[in-house]
Amino acid sequence: MIKKTKVGILCGGQSEEHQISLLSAKNIIEAIDKKRFEISVFGIDRSGGWTALKSENFLLHPDQPDQIHFITQTNEKSHCTVFSEKQKAHSLNQALPLLADIDVVIPALHGPNGEDGSIQGFLKTLGLPYVGCEVLGSAMCMDKDITKKILLNASLPVCKYLLARKNSSVPSYQEAQNLLGPTLFIKPCNMGSSVGVSKASNETDYKKALDLAFKHDRKVIIEEAIEGRELEIAILGNSNPKATVVGEVIPTNEFYSYEAKYLDSEGAQLAIPAEVPSEIAAQMSDMAIKAFLELECQGLARCDFFLTKSNELLINEVNTFPGFTKISQYPKLWEASGVSYQNLISELIELAIKKTT
Repeated sequence: MIKKTKVGILCGGQSEEHQISLLSAKNIIEAIDKKRFEISVFGIDRSGGWTALKSENFLLHPDQPDQIHFITQTNEKSHCTVFSEKQKAHSLNQALPLLADIDVVIPALHGPNGEDGSIQGFLKTLGLPYVGCEVLGSAMCMDKDITKKILLNASLPVCKYLLARKNSSVPSYQEAQNLLGPTLFIKPCNMGSSVGVSKASNETDYKKALDLAFKHDRKVIIEEAIEGRELEIAILGNSNPKATVVGEVIPTNEFYSYEAKYLDSEGAQLAIPAEVPSEIAAQMSDMAIKAFLELECQGLARCDFFLTKSNELLINEVNTFPGFTKISQYPKLWEASGVSYQNLISELIELAIKKTT
């Protein structure tokens, strides 16, 4: 009998993307090859508490993304608190028992404390292999300002932007408009899934957008509005990554919001493969792989592009643990490229183990 690899799946987390993480974990658990892998699920609540969960039934309201949450077991020994304000001194000792028997971890966490290198550093300290980018790549890709600076240094094109810091230098609407045009997008630097993102075309909306973004981060980027198409491509691998076919997001609203991505199945149309010229698809693949390597990514990433009306490609973001929900682009792009959801997860686990060998 072949010994199964013990996989620990982390879900939930302390970010605004807590619910998305639960949906991602649910789909990963349903798709994973249970003949090869033995699963343990650990939920991290919004205060940082870790709980051992039942993989076969760990969610309440699993089909209602806006109400979804995990079920805490009644056995008090199954619960430990990590990173909480009250028990920081004991956090490491409390986390270790839960992870003691795990061979490899899938940190199905999105946003701060999930994709920013925090959990990656914690797992690395424990000597546990984990799916996805290492600490440096995770941190660089999480910060949109740093991402853009690395890409520009590598001669990869990005849209024009300004940086604003809370309680410091914040460009006026007139200054931003003069450089970037009359319509602006305002985003927290260290959030994903369009959380805290707003579109502004006048000074009143601009100030409201900054206030909202600063609720999520001390750094905010102000970007020009690009007239064009939103294209995406998925990357898989370590030192020799490969890319998928191109997908297109066609928002039915003003932009691809958090709600459209995860709460509203009709919030956007997803075209896979996208109808783009072969030379554009090839250019996207080359640029995405170069960005993946320049940003020190490993395992997986989804690279988001704008294609302007003049057929110029601009890299928008690089996501190091994109969503794995039923309507998420990353697994759909790989399915369209000949890799099933189950095989995709198996390959990600294998890549995680190879990073440490």
